[in-house]
Amino acid sequence: MVSSIKLKDILAHVGQFAPWELAEPWDNVGLMVGNPDQEATGVLIALDPTLQVIEEAILKKANIILTHHPLIFHPLKSINTATPLGQFLKKALVHDIAVVSCHTNLDIISDGVSDALARALYLRNTRPLTLTGNRPDQGFGKVGNLPKPMQGESFIHFVAQRLKLPAMMIAGPQPQTVSTIAVCGGSGSELAEAAFQAGAQVYITAELKHSVARWAEDNGLCIIDAGHFATENVIIPSLLARLTAFFTENNNPAPVIASQRQNSPLRYYIAENMPTNI
Repeated sequence: MVSSIKLKDILAHVGQFAPWELAEPWDNVGLMVGNPDQEATGVLIALDPTLQVIEEAILKKANIILTHHPLIFHPLKSINTATPLGQFLKKALVHDIAVVSCHTNLDIISDGVSDALARALYLRNTRPLTLTGNRPDQGFGKVGNLPKPMQGESFIHFVAQRLKLPAMMIAGPQPQTVSTIAVCGGSGSELAEAAFQAGAQVYITAELKHSVARWAEDNGLCIIDAGHFATENVIIPSLLARLTAFFTENNNPAPVIASQRQNSPLRYYIAENMPTNI
């Protein structure tokens, strides 16, 4: 017998593994648009709530979108449907598509964004870089150990390969060998000192500030800026698995899919491709 799953059931399920109350005070998580009583006909999972994603949801007949980054971050004083956000909201309302965002509460949990990044790099015995609340397994960032030490240059190549990146920015000296690695998915520049204090030889994050890059030079910490998208999109397979299992356990055949249209908004331009006769 097929079991009905409503939006409020999905909100409750997500809240079980990533409690909404764990979100930072400045954050906006949970229901962005939609009726909690609407029945789920399909769920589309993506990192960002973009126009491409909602068009994909319409095409694939998914009436719920689950994203990491919030659709509505600051209070809206008006909805201008000539803007991308206004267009998104209009499409969501016209097509009865609900949007749910799971942001810093997904960063903080023990099996969250930074854990997914740590797993992608095969780190073991991980622990949070900074603790949040009273639990020793919750906080931003992770630090852990490689299965065995690697040469520094080989590890940098390994990171690029695992995150499918053609290029990365690096600050600080390249270590000869590495065994202890710190990570923080997304914008984690402020955790560089915590990574250093934790004994990491390399810290992998995104949106590295200039001043922190200079600090890394002076303190001898190698920091890899692997980009916001690549360091956070690793959580999508985990969300997909959790939601798929939830629908399966409830004998509901509604499709749960990951976006196939979303890539990093940033592109790499390799300088060697520039013409020489400028």
